Amino acid sequence: MRFIRNILALIGLITVAGAGWGAYRLSTDFSGFDPQAASVYWTMAKKLAETGNPAEATVWKRKVAAGLTFEEVDESIQSVATAMNIKDVGALPLGDQVAAMKGAPWRKLKIYLYCNPLTAAAMIDYSDAYAAYLPCRISLLEDATGALWLYSLDMDMMIHGGKPLPEELRKEAEHVKEIILAVLDRGSKGEF
Repeated sequence: MRFIRNILALIGLITVAGAGWGAYRLSTDFSGFDPQAASVYWTMAKKLAETGNPAEATVWKRKVAAGLTFEEVDESIQSVATAMNIKDVGALPLGDQVAAMKGAPWRKLKIYLYCNPLTAAAMIDYSDAYAAYLPCRISLLEDATGALWLYSLDMDMMIHGGKPLPEELRKEAEHVKEIILAVLDRGSKGEF
């Protein structure tokens, strides 16, 4: 019995030492990260654990208020984006394209592309990899039940997920984030 207790104590000691070493490695490997990085990744991990879906863990979404039509929300999105002075750089009526290719009706889906070109250039000057995140996208989607949703990429990982962005660039990126969230929030309510 004493032998088993000693083995279990040794296993416990090794486990605690391993956890301590892991925590030390994490703290040194991630030193210098943005102060909000841990919160960003924790939120993402919770969403991933809850849904099992990595896409769900990396997006913002808003359910559109009942009674609003696709066309009303479309008009609201465009109006809010214009009022907030973000450049419309394109739209993809993907739902219409799917319906045309299938030869049968399909759900409504339109993807809006928005950009502040000078902020985009500054992000790319900071890191070429940011080109993959451009332009900002907002999707208006009719789900399988007929409800409308707005989706956009959660920009917090891009802004706070690594080493801090230079202050001016961070402020510009935060401003774009505010605009995208305003379009989601106001668009989901049909506001102009």
